[in-house]
Amino acid sequence: FKNAHSFILSSSPLLLLKANKTETFEGVAAAAFSMSLIAGSYERFIWGFKLKPSSPYSLTPLFSYPSHLSPITSVTAAATIAASGSSDDTIHLYSLSTSSSLGSIPLSSSVTSLSFFTPPSLSFPRNLLSASSDGSVSIFDTDPFVLLKTVTRVHKKGINDLAVHPSGKLALTVGRDECLAMVNLVRGRRSFCCRLGKEAGLVEFGFGGERFFMVCGQKVGVHEAEDARLLCEFENTKRVLCVSPGENGVLFTGGEDRNITAWDTNSGKIAYCIEDAHSARVKGIVVFTANDGGAAVDDPYLVASASSDGVIRVWDVRMALKEKANPLAEANTKSRLTCLAGSSLKSFKRPKIGKTASKHEQDPAIE
Repeated sequence: FKNAHSFILSSSPLLLLKANKTETFEGVAAAAFSMSLIAGSYERFIWGFKLKPSSPYSLTPLFSYPSHLSPITSVTAAATIAASGSSDDTIHLYSLSTSSSLGSIPLSSSVTSLSFFTPPSLSFPRNLLSASSDGSVSIFDTDPFVLLKTVTRVHKKGINDLAVHPSGKLALTVGRDECLAMVNLVRGRRSFCCRLGKEAGLVEFGFGGERFFMVCGQKVGVHEAEDARLLCEFENTKRVLCVSPGENGVLFTGGEDRNITAWDTNSGKIAYCIEDAHSARVKGIVVFTANDGGAAVDDPYLVASASSDGVIRVWDVRMALKEKANPLAEANTKSRLTCLAGSSLKSFKRPKIGKTASKHEQDPAIE
């Protein structure tokens, strides 16, 4: 793991990052700072909300409609664009700035996890990665949306979750085959795979890519990203269904206990907890920090959560340290939510969808 990790990070970017990439884009739109949330539901509906980042806080609906033919399994958002995946073998794209659909991308198997990658030099995501139930990982360009490469046989069974390293050069996946795999995004191939002995449901990078987290049922493992060494492990009272890293070594978890728990990943102990944050299982957590997208430094530490009974809530988690926390804003979708994603970035771009990547644009490594 350590050799593969070090080799990939020391390699020159070939597949995902194009050195001469600029921020030029057709259809330039006025830049505006906003905080948005997008949620998917078992009833096939996609829900978009805009969060007013000042007191009194409120969640303003952006859109809501049945965008898929089957339950939505994953959502992701970056800048002013969002994507959703479903067991209907499609990815749907949305504009958060215009509250409109951008079309869909057909695939050959069910989508199990989605993730955008945004380089530090850009304000718009450079790539979209999709994990599937057939064990493959697909890599898309976002300017326009075209398929660059499908890495097959990453897992022998379906992939449960996918996490992209902040460098954009590698991704980690966990699957139903009880394995952890590393995908070399520079060359577009699997570079490492190991058997865990148990099925992990979630994997997530955090703290600048120095660590990653794996969730197996009630247990959450904190690993060194360089060599996958287990630094600490903490156990929740019930199964963990979602994780999101915060600041200062804090990791937020939610799940069947209906709480939002903040863990100190250095000690493995609970830092604080919002008890009974929801009346049903917590299915998604989004952390907005003071460093997100140029937010004002005096903005509160915001965390959004979604539960399986359709309620989305926004919290100032600093209040959990002093008293019983009350949500700053709330919206009830009256549907069975399955996932949640958020974005709080500036963007000057308006995305477009292409059919295929022209041959001269493709890297020799993927031809």
